[in-house]
Amino acid sequence: MKKLLLLGGSAQQVVAIETAKKLGYYTVLCDYLSDNPGQFSADKFYQVSTTDKAAVLEVAEKEEVDGVLAYASDPAAPTAAFVAEKMGLPTNPYKSVEILCNKDKFRGFLKENGFCTPEACGYVTVDDAVADCMNNRYRFPVISKPVDSSGSKGVVRIDSPEELEEKLRYSMTFSRAGRIIVEEYVEKFGYQIAGDGLSIDGKLVFRCFANDHFNPKCVNPFVPISASFPYNMPEWVQDKVHNEIQRLLSLLEMKTCTYNFDLRIDKDYNVYLMEVAPRDGGNYIPQIIKYATGVDLVECSVKAAMGDKITVPEVAEQNGYWSYYAVHSLENGTLKKIDISEKVLKENVVENHIIKNKGDEISAFIGANSTLGCLIMRFDSMEQMLDMMDHSEKWINICLE
Repeated sequence: MKKLLLLGGSAQQVVAIETAKKLGYYTVLCDYLSDNPGQFSADKFYQVSTTDKAAVLEVAEKEEVDGVLAYASDPAAPTAAFVAEKMGLPTNPYKSVEILCNKDKFRGFLKENGFCTPEACGYVTVDDAVADCMNNRYRFPVISKPVDSSGSKGVVRIDSPEELEEKLRYSMTFSRAGRIIVEEYVEKFGYQIAGDGLSIDGKLVFRCFANDHFNPKCVNPFVPISASFPYNMPEWVQDKVHNEIQRLLSLLEMKTCTYNFDLRIDKDYNVYLMEVAPRDGGNYIPQIIKYATGVDLVECSVKAAMGDKITVPEVAEQNGYWSYYAVHSLENGTLKKIDISEKVLKENVVENHIIKNKGDEISAFIGANSTLGCLIMRFDSMEQMLDMMDHSEKWINICLE
C-alpha cells in the first residue's frame, strides 16, 4: 500500500486524511499538538511540528512514504516541498514554494517580473520599518503583515505615523521567522477575490473565484468572514485574473498543485496578486467548490502529492450560489449561545461545522484560528447571498454570559 505523509491534523484537515484513505493510501500524520483530531483518522501519528523540516524528513524516510501533503496549511507547505524534493517525490520546486509562502519574497518576485504590486519591503527590526515609513518610502495608509503567518493573523492597517511603532510590533509578534512586510494599501474595486485553483504540469486548468467578505467591526477587520461563490465580475475580468496567475506559475516553474487565492483588482482592472498560496483553502472552500462545480480539489491535492493522474472537466460550470461563513465573536468572553435564525438554518445552512459550545471561553476574531466554526451555506440568488454575507447581523448573533 502506498503511503502519504500529511502535515497537520486540525479539524479542517481531517478531510484530506479521510480522502487519502478512501483512495487506498496508508496515511501517516505529523502534528505538533497532542490533541489534534486527525490522529484518530490517520493510520499512524507522530507528534512532530510540521515546520520542523529535519524532523519531518526523518519521519518520511523512516516510513518510506510515497508522497507528502500540507493540506490547507501555509506554514507546512515549504516543509512538504523540502521533504519531497530531498526524497525525489512528486513536488513543486522548493525555492518556488518558499517564494509563494513568504510575503516579502513574493512581493520582490512580483516586482522583478513586472506584475502590479504595491511598494513593499521586508524587515527584521521594527526600527528599520519605522525609519523607512518616516522617510517617505511609502504613502499612508500602509499594511503590515508577518511574512510567514496564515489566516490573516497579525495583519494591521496603519493610517498615520503615530500608530507605526505599536502596530508594527504587534504584527511582528505573529511571525515565526521574526520578519514583517510593510506595503502600501491597495484600494480594491468591488470585492476582494478569494477562491482556489489547480494546475496540472504547470497549466492552470481550473479556477473558481469568489467574493471575500469582511466585518469592519472585528478587532482585525482584515480577516475574511466569508467567501461567496461565484465571483460577481464579468468573465473577461476573471480571464484577465486567470492569465496573470498563469504567468506567475510559469515563471515559478510550478507543476501539479492546488492553490488558494487572495487577489484584488483596482478601478482600472489592474490585477494585484496579493497571495497565491500553494495549497487548498481553509474554511471548507474546497468542499464548497465541490458543491458548486463537482470538482473535488481535496482529491486533486492528494493525487498531486502522490503523483497520480488527475482529470478535471475542461469547463466546470458553477451551479447555484454558495459560501462559507466563519462564525465569530467581536469580543472575548464565555459563550452563552450562538443564535441563528431558524429560517436560515432550514433554508440556507447545508453543513454545520461549529466547534464551540455553551460555556466555552472564546476569543475575539483576530485570525482564522479564533473562529467558532464554519457554516457551509447555499442561496437562491447572488443578491441574497451578498446581502446575507455583508449583513450577517440580521440572522446570527453571538451571545456571551
